[in-house]
Amino acid sequence: MTAPDARPLRIVTMNSFLPGYRLIADWAQRHGHEIVLVVTPPVGANQRYDENASPFVLDLPKESSVLVTGKLRSTATPVIAALAPDLIISAAFPRLIPAEILGLARFGALNLHPSALPAGRGPNPARLVYEGATTVGATLHRTEEDFDTGAILSRRERPLPDDLSGPAILAAWGELLREVLEEGAARAIAGDPGLPQDRSKASEAPRFTEAEQLLDLTEPAAILRRKTAALNVTGPRARVRIGDSETVVHHLYAVSPGDQSGAGSARRAEPGTVLEKYADGWTIQAGDSAVRLVTNPMDRNS
Repeated sequence: MTAPDARPLRIVTMNSFLPGYRLIADWAQRHGHEIVLVVTPPVGANQRYDENASPFVLDLPKESSVLVTGKLRSTATPVIAALAPDLIISAAFPRLIPAEILGLARFGALNLHPSALPAGRGPNPARLVYEGATTVGATLHRTEEDFDTGAILSRRERPLPDDLSGPAILAAWGELLREVLEEGAARAIAGDPGLPQDRSKASEAPRFTEAEQLLDLTEPAAILRRKTAALNVTGPRARVRIGDSETVVHHLYAVSPGDQSGAGSARRAEPGTVLEKYADGWTIQAGDSAVRLVTNPMDRNS
């Protein structure tokens, strides 16, 4: 859907994470809109997403107009104003956007967030899964000066993926975010102010601590699987201590009763006991059953 006068829209995006930019770019291309500027913070200013990814600007289309700045008021504001955008859309932008920018676009400033707001405000909505949520969600909301607090234009929620893993959660988020962008942007263009968030239902989702990234093998397999998936959404961060050393866990799943990889001896083993060793990891006793840890995914299918 285009603007009421059927003109293609001029879009400014604010991003620091390539999947977030691609969601907006794909939406703009489908509707014939033009991205006139991408605003992103300098390399090293954002520690919110995958530290192993290449700098965001290196993966943008060569024809992109990009403003790399940490000075949103003094530098970004006049540049955006000169472009006279119809919409400003942010996704995975790690800075508060000042009011000077929020008022520049014809149809307002919008933000994509991967949780069903007002639950999971903040930089780490995967925390909801880590702490026990059985669903994933996404929201498009109007942007205010505080993170993730603006009126909701579209919201979606669905059960966790059956094949629960970090990449599966990221893929589910991608689908949900595309849906809310499609629906919510059309509402914004039509002048819908959105629905105010219920502050009584709000929750915060801060970054994982170092301690939270270390799996506790006395916990049940289902909890370990859920926490591993949540920790590994944008890159492998889950860790486990085996003996005197720690290693990164790329994937964890429960061993089925019929599996011969140590499940039979699991009933007699203490949590943390290595039951089998493989080229790509171990089978280890957890709190209630054996779990398979993949620590070298290159060898997983060998």
